[in-house]
Formats: sequence, C-alpha cells, structure tokens
Amino acid sequence: MSKADRPDQPNAASRFNEEKATYAVRGADAPDLETGVAAIRNVLKTLPHKPGVYRMHDARGDVLYVGKARALKNRVNNYVQIDRLPNRLRRMVALTRSMTIVTTNSEAEALLLEAQLIKRYRPAYNVLLRDDKSFPFILLRADHKFPRIQKHRGARRHKGQYYGPFASAGSVNQTLNALEKLFLLRSCSDSFFNNRDRPCLLYQIKRCSAPCVGRIDDGAYADLVADAKAFLDGKSSGVQAKLAAEMEAAAEGLDFERAAMLRDRLKALTFIQGSQAINAQGIGDADIFALAHRNGVMGIQAFFIRGGQNWGHRSFFPSHVSELGEDEVFTSFLAQFYEDVPPARLILLDRELAEADLLAQALSERAERKIEIAVPQRGDRVRLVAQATRNAEEALDRRLAESTTQGKLLQEVADLFELSEPPKRIEIYDNSHIQGTNALGAMVVAGPEGFIKGQYRKFNIKQAATDDDFAMMREVFQRRFGRAQEEDPDRDNGLWPDLVLIDGGKGQMSAVKAALEEIGVEDVPLIAIAKGPNHGREGREIFHFPDGREITLPVNAPVLFYLQRLRDEVHRFAIGAHRTKRSKAITASPLDEVPGIGPSRKKALLMHFGTARAVRSASLEDLQKAPGVSAAVAQTVYDFYHSSG
Repeated sequence: MSKADRPDQPNAASRFNEEKATYAVRGADAPDLETGVAAIRNVLKTLPHKPGVYRMHDARGDVLYVGKARALKNRVNNYVQIDRLPNRLRRMVALTRSMTIVTTNSEAEALLLEAQLIKRYRPAYNVLLRDDKSFPFILLRADHKFPRIQKHRGARRHKGQYYGPFASAGSVNQTLNALEKLFLLRSCSDSFFNNRDRPCLLYQIKRCSAPCVGRIDDGAYADLVADAKAFLDGKSSGVQAKLAAEMEAAAEGLDFERAAMLRDRLKALTFIQGSQAINAQGIGDADIFALAHRNGVMGIQAFFIRGGQNWGHRSFFPSHVSELGEDEVFTSFLAQFYEDVPPARLILLDRELAEADLLAQALSERAERKIEIAVPQRGDRVRLVAQATRNAEEALDRRLAESTTQGKLLQEVADLFELSEPPKRIEIYDNSHIQGTNALGAMVVAGPEGFIKGQYRKFNIKQAATDDDFAMMREVFQRRFGRAQEEDPDRDNGLWPDLVLIDGGKGQMSAVKAALEEIGVEDVPLIAIAKGPNHGREGREIFHFPDGREITLPVNAPVLFYLQRLRDEVHRFAIGAHRTKRSKAITASPLDEVPGIGPSRKKALLMHFGTARAVRSASLEDLQKAPGVSAAVAQTVYDFYHSSG
C-alpha cells in the first residue's frame, strides 16, 4: 500500500471500502473501567462481521491502541470480557472513551492499514518500531544521457533503478566508493556535469570515466552502466570474467596502461566481494530476521541480502513489549518495518509465526509480486539464520549492558541535581551566531535510550538582539515553554522535560529563570553548565543551580563525562544549524524579497542584467526586455524598487 493510499488522503476510497465512523461516549477523563466498557459496548451495537481496523481513543481523542481483525465485531467484543483480559488491556479499556472503525476488503489490507496507523499515531499500547531513520539506497539514475550513480534516501521521485536497502550510510558509502572504482560511473550533479570543460579530480584518481568532457563515448558508457546493473543484480561472476578477459587482451596487445586500469577495477570487485560479513552466494535476494528476548527486552536482528551480497545488518529494539508474546511482537515489527522498506522476494525467520501466511499475502499485494516467508530447515539458509540469531543475542547483551550503565548514570544525575527520580527526558539548550548574524537557538533531547534526534529543535531568533546571548535565551525559552503550556497544559504527553541543561553560566541561568517565571513556569529543574578554567580543557565544568549554588565534579567521574556529552551534542547541533543558515544567507539574493518572483524569473533577470544591483536600477523598459519576464512581472519588480512608499 502506498503512502497515497493512506486513509487521510483524498484517494483512499480507491484502495479501501471505507465505512468510517467515530463513536464517542462522554465520560470522565480519569481511568474508569465501567465507562470504558460502556464506550466499547456502544460501538459493538453497530459493528459488522467484516475485516477492518479499529482505533481506541482516550477522553482527549489521543489514540491508545490500533488493532486489526478478521471480524471486527468478534475482535472488539473481547475487550468487554474483562475477566479474561490481562492487566495491560484492562488499563487500556479503562482509558477508552471512543473508537474509530475502518472496514477493509480483506484481513491482509487490514494488516497493512494497521501498520500505517501505528507508525502515524505511535499509540501507547502498541508495539512500536523505535527507528526514525530511513534506509539508504543506491540509485542508478535513468533521466540523463550519461546515468549518474548516487546514494538516495526518502521518496522515490527520480527515474531509475533503486538498489537496497543498505543497513547504514557507512555500508552504502563503502559500496559506492568501490562501485565508482569498478565501473567509473559519474556521481556528480547535472549542473556540475553540464559546466565542465576539463575532467575533475575523480577522473584523475580513476573513479570516473569523464563523460562530461567526452573522454568516453555514449556506447562505451552504456556498457559500463550495463555492467553495473548486472553486478548490482547479483551477476558479479559474469562481470568479473568479462574484466579478466579484457585485461588479458590488453596485456597481449601491449596496452599496459589499459591493462593496469582493468587490474585496478578487478581489485575493486574483489574488495566488494571480500568485504561481505557473511557468505550469501546462491541466496539471491533475501531479508533475514531473528529475535532474542531476555529480561523483558526484545531485540531483532536483520540482515539484507541482495544479489547474493550482504548489504549490511541492523539491530532493532521495539518498545512497549512488556506483557506481550514474542510472536505478537515479531509480527507487528515486520508489518511496521515493511511499511517503508520494499521486501525481498524471500524473508527468512528463525521461528514460525501464527500470521506468517497473512503477512506474506499482505506484502505480496503491496509489492505486486510473490513474497515468501519461510523458516529454513537445511543448507546455507539455516546457517544464515543461525548467524542472525547469534547476532541478535549479542546485540541484546550489549543493549542490556548499556541500559544498566545508562540507568546508573541517570540515577547519579538525579542524585546530583536533587531530582525525585531519574530523568526520562532531558533537554539541552545552546545559542549560535557570529557577531550577531544568523543567530539561532538549539535544543537537543536525551532519554534513557540515548539521544532522541527526531525531537531536536532549532529556533530562529526573531525578537531578541542577536548580539545579546541572555536575550536570545529568554526568547527561546519563552517560545518553547509558552507553546508547551498551550499544547500540553496537563503535561501528560511526555514532552515536558524532567531536567533542563543550559550551556552557559550565571547570566544564562538568570535569564532563563526570569523568562520561565514570566510565563508562569516555575517547576522545571534547571542547571547551567559553564566551562571552568582554561575554557574547560581540564574538565572542570561548573554546574550552576537556580538558587545560586555551584558545584564541580571529579574530572574522572562517569556522570561528568555523560553531562559533557550532552553539552557537546547541543553544541554540535547548534553549530551545524548555524552553518546551514549562514550558507543559505550567503547564497540569498536581494531579488528574494520581491513578491511573486520565483527561482526561474530571478535567474532570468540575473542572467540578463548580471547583478541584483543592475536589476534594481533598471528602467521599466529594460526590465520588459529580459527574456522570460512578462510586462506584469517587470512592473512588479520596478514598483518594488521605485515605489515612493
């Protein structure tokens, strides 16, 4: 199911036979089992015996749970059998005040829709795939006479062949570097390609064939593209034999320079083949998954095999898995995982799943080709699954060890800063500017599982003097917590911090404290981190409390290293955001301020007049002569620069 088929989109009816209704029962906001059961019984009166998806909402309308069913009436009826429910589901029913029902054509469609809605709403009672990073792919473009090879993330808007997923940016970068040496395909942008009059450095170091300046003709380049496609499709042995034959022919013809180039390309091919962490020859395309479970934590290991090559592996640790069985967690994980990742034709698992056939049917419908889910019994496939299982167990061991260490550090933070319990959400703030220009504030967020990068924020300074760091801090905090008061006044969405760290000293602490008091926020724990003597090179940071107290920590204290890491992360994020803003400002043009002037017309004016200053001083008649500029646009530009108002 594509993103365009999601139920909130206009064309949803083309995918689903949606009979959508929201049933609401007004009740108290507090958990109440009788009220929750009454709300569900009210829905049951009109529920059909059809496949579909149901959403449970609390009194505020937030989604508590998303579920799918072969027969909605039968499935939802289970929630009113209170004596048969585990404690987790009793709590959910007690919070339920309304439900949303969507019927589908089949249970397979319901499974796909359930995964979409879980990823969208992230309900508190569903298994959640905690991974907000998209997978990288290799894209071989097909929209140019000389196709370009590049790394790609996100929506597939470009015409061409996509190869992946790769487990990480590192694995795709490594493969791309080797592919450039092996097939000499260009990786530059079209604008860079079109403006070359001599080969770039990549040609000199034998990683490009320089089609931009005619060092290779169309036919020869097309042969390289064909070889690259064959290799990425798993036909590396044919490519290897072809290169070896060409090298031998070149040597026999005494063309030693070409023979040496072909030798280097063969070395690149050997590197790619030898860098595989596992031997997957003969497997073709496959995704391999194994689950490990210990101490209430589940870890899932994934290997990606494409064309018999290992394209990396990644560990996942789903959340909200307590009180749930491994089968339910594994099935929910796979459905969510393949929401954004195209499945391989073969999916190998380390265990049988009750809904494996349903999942295979759903994935086959989405991919429009047959997808097989299997548990191997013999041969190389068993060995690969065993290796995935071993990796899953090792990754879980590391996760548990890290969690134990992290838990101790957070308890030390709580003791150090006099918090009632270890913080679940820490926000760290910093400002960045150069002599008052392109100023912005930055916020990063950390929790028990590390940095939560999806919740980082930057604040463009709008009102404060950008050379006044204290005023900038005041603006950032008033905007951040003013909005929090409006959107989450009850502080029950988990987006209020348990601790705020400020990169600064007494002045920043006073500014932040005053800013929060001004908007009525006086109970958020604040700590300012100031560098000690010699700009903190000795690790003697000073921690400032709101009441004026100051403390330092031993230079070898683990909690000091942890707090320094938090401070360094916000500093990195602030500098990166500032550099991006500064780069945009450098490339900005005064024509950007003219209303109704888009990129193409701005380019036409600059190409015709040479500079923005020349455009500003041009007469109306001269503006009208610029190619691509209509009389109305010329009048708009002229009036903008010559209006007496």
